[in-house]
Parts: sequence; structure tokens; C-alpha cells
Amino acid sequence: MYRFLFSSKWLGYLLLAAVFATACVLLGRWQMDRRAETLAEINRVVSNYSATPIPFAAARDQFVHLDAEREWTQVELRGSYDTAGQRIVRNRPLNGQPGYEVVVPFKLDSGETVVIDRGWLPIGNKTPGSPDSVPAPPPGNITVVARLKHSEPELQRGAPDGQLASIDLTAYSAQLGYPVLTGAYGQLASETPPAAEMPIGFPKPSTDEGTHLSYSLQWFAFGVLMFVGFGYAARQQARNAEIDAEDAADQAVAADGYLHASNPAPRRRPVPRKRKTATAEEEEDAILDAQGF
Repeated sequence: MYRFLFSSKWLGYLLLAAVFATACVLLGRWQMDRRAETLAEINRVVSNYSATPIPFAAARDQFVHLDAEREWTQVELRGSYDTAGQRIVRNRPLNGQPGYEVVVPFKLDSGETVVIDRGWLPIGNKTPGSPDSVPAPPPGNITVVARLKHSEPELQRGAPDGQLASIDLTAYSAQLGYPVLTGAYGQLASETPPAAEMPIGFPKPSTDEGTHLSYSLQWFAFGVLMFVGFGYAARQQARNAEIDAEDAADQAVAADGYLHASNPAPRRRPVPRKRKTATAEEEEDAILDAQGF
């Protein structure tokens, strides 16, 4: 009944189903990997974002090379801003709105320098390509609490004077002309004493894992359904073949009955009986009867 499955056409269908199912599995695994990355980021936010700030001495190695598990850790820094080294970072959307971020070198009391991202500014209406105004950081010696963030990769595009295409700390240090710690920068949490005017602060990162799990399950289901569909199609083909065979048999029986009805078999003629030959004695008796004797 299912011998047709070994035909080239059905083997091609099976190969197509296998390729589609494999693609679905790969896409499902990709979504699971993205979910794992998202959950790891959520765990870092939950563990580090609101934890008690640690002193710079305990976090210095992270500014040299940031461990992924220490991202968002709060660090307490003491020193002063180098306002001459302030830069605007281009193309930094926030909540769907285009804008900029303000980064400033922060010279620590220890003599080393780190970079602080002080916040976000919307695009300006006065001068194209720049914010209308940039709030100045507080002067003098202050205390800053900042959250650790990875240095960003270099983007192969330029930026106007006083601006950066990304927070690439190595390129930023080259512009400044003096060394900064390039393993991480700090995203501002608070300044003491505070500035009179501040850029817009960054919102807390989302701890919603998103739809990666549901998408991965959907892709796995699509892969299974492909084989279910193949099996259903094969079953329908077998049933159709069975019905066709039954119809052909019924038609053969009907055709045979019609042939017998239109061409009946010829009737056999009865075989004539042979007459008995009269004996001489019987003939003589018949003659005498006829003469009246």
C-alpha cells in the first residue's frame, strides 16, 4: 500500500521535510541561545544594579578588563571632571527617541582617569547634529557613584569635532592625549554634590526575558508539524490508491455483467432421437392389418 513512498517524488518530499525541520530546529536553538543570554543579563542586573557601591580600589581591575558577571556593579569614585575633555556620543536613542550621550573624563584622586557617561540629551532644534545645550558637570572635587559598562567597539565612521561615534575608550583616550582606563566606563548613578542641571538619567534595564522561549517552541513545533503533514499526505495518498483500486474492481465486475447480458450464450438444439428400424415380422403384421385380415 505504501510502496509509493520509495518513488523519487515521495523521497524528494521526505528530503524537503527533513531540510525544513532541520532549519526549524536550528532557529529554535538560536532563540534558546538568545534567551540564555537575556537571562544572564537579567541576572546581572538583579544582582549588581542596586547593590551597595564598592570602592575604586576593589574595582580597579574591572576598569582594566571588565568581567561580564560584574557589569552594572556600582563603584564609588572620588575626583574631579575634566570638562575640557567632554564629548557628545552620536546616535544614542532612548525610549525610541533619537539623541546623544555625554561622556566626561573623571580624574581620580589616585591619579588615574576613568570615563563617566553622565546621561542622555535629545536632539536639538537650534543647531543640526548637536543638542541645544549640554549641562556642565559639577566643578571641584566630588564623589561619583557609577555602574560599570563595557567599552564599545570602534565604528568605521567619523564624527564632528567634540563628538564620538561610539564609546570606544581606546579611541577616546587617543583624542584626549593622556591615558584612561579602557576596560570599562561608568554609567552615572549619582553625583555628590549634585550639579544644578543634569542630563536625563538612564532607566533601569528591563528584566523581561521577552518572547524568545515562545518563539523557540514555535520553531520546534513547526519542525514536528512538517513530518506530521508528510505522514498525513502519505496516508491520504494510500487511501486514494485503495479507493481507486476498489473502483477499478467494481467497474471490471460491472463491465463483465454487461457483456454477459448483451451476448447471451446460444441455446443447444435438442439431439433428434433415432427411429427404431422395423423388423420383417412387424412389417408383415402391418400389411395384414391393412388388408383386413
